[in-house]
Amino acid sequence: MGLRIQNNIAALNAHRHLLDTDTALGKSLERLSSGYRVNRASDDAAGLAVSEGLRADIKSYQVATRNTSEAGSLLQVAEGALDQIGNMLTRLKELATQAASDNTSSSNRTKLNSEATQLKNEIDRIADSTDYGGTNLIDGSFNGASAVSSTDTADIAGISDIYDFDVTSASSGSYSLTYTAASDLLTVTKGGVSQSITLTKGGTVNFSTFNISFKLTSAATLDTVGAAFTGIDTSSGAGILDIKAGSGSTFQVGAGNSTNDQITFSIGDANTAALGLGSSSYVTNIDLTTSANAQLAIDIVDDAIDDVALIRGQVGAVQNRLSYASANLATTIENVTAADSIIRDADMASEMTTFTKNQILLQAGTSMLAQANAAPQVLLSLLS
Repeated sequence: MGLRIQNNIAALNAHRHLLDTDTALGKSLERLSSGYRVNRASDDAAGLAVSEGLRADIKSYQVATRNTSEAGSLLQVAEGALDQIGNMLTRLKELATQAASDNTSSSNRTKLNSEATQLKNEIDRIADSTDYGGTNLIDGSFNGASAVSSTDTADIAGISDIYDFDVTSASSGSYSLTYTAASDLLTVTKGGVSQSITLTKGGTVNFSTFNISFKLTSAATLDTVGAAFTGIDTSSGAGILDIKAGSGSTFQVGAGNSTNDQITFSIGDANTAALGLGSSSYVTNIDLTTSANAQLAIDIVDDAIDDVALIRGQVGAVQNRLSYASANLATTIENVTAADSIIRDADMASEMTTFTKNQILLQAGTSMLAQANAAPQVLLSLLS
């Protein structure tokens, strides 16, 4: 073989491999000490980009979980206040029942009415003061998702004495209403979907398919055109109900900016001026000073109790929805974290195997470099 002094090719080759081994060993040390497979973009550029997106989503999901928990706490505050209002309404019915009986004297009715006034004042105080983080909850200001449009002023043909129209959870759009006088059947249609309900006087009509409901007085006339009602435009027994989106109370429960990442709900008004039969027959109008007024008060309170029960039912339904949303978020965080871990985290067992291999190669490479450096010394024997 050729013996050269100027260029030791064997030593250069050993040195190059030794540098590669040293770089690989350093990378293994970095991964073992950090626990990450990807520590910089050069380790896996595409993987890093995906991982950064996943990590941002995980942080958002974690905040969304807190939002969901706080929304549940908000609803719990409202539900607790509504519970007490329900208790006071029960007491009001007791007072009204006692005042409606002729065995109660006029002076005693005055005393009963005095207590009723105090209860009404307390209901209003609780309704107006119940808040969460400075946001009032049950005074009617916790807006729903929808509102009746004021662009049309007419009535539902064939129906009069409608009041307390509720569309707070309905979707915006145009609804067709058709009333059949012969069977007292009202049909609501939107987008090819219909729901029909037989109307009853003094009852609540709840079109659950569309989240639309309203009440009829006990004196409702179901076969004649009634007085004008905002939001309804009618013609020959058919009407159009226009609903526009309201401000709503929206809670972010996802990582994106879409309706699927949000939950919007409302809480009804629990003031005495909003609970009762409607028109001039609300809890605030209760007067127990006469037997006739006390008898009317019984009907008003019964309806008010139903109103509060309806609000509490809606609150409970949203609480259940939030609990499922929270459980889904917990699962999502777990699964997205697992996906990020596959990309970003180091397999410690595999990395330790690689580290051991590189460590042995480093020792062997160092030894071989020493041997390669020593090989040209045999030329000295030729020069002696």
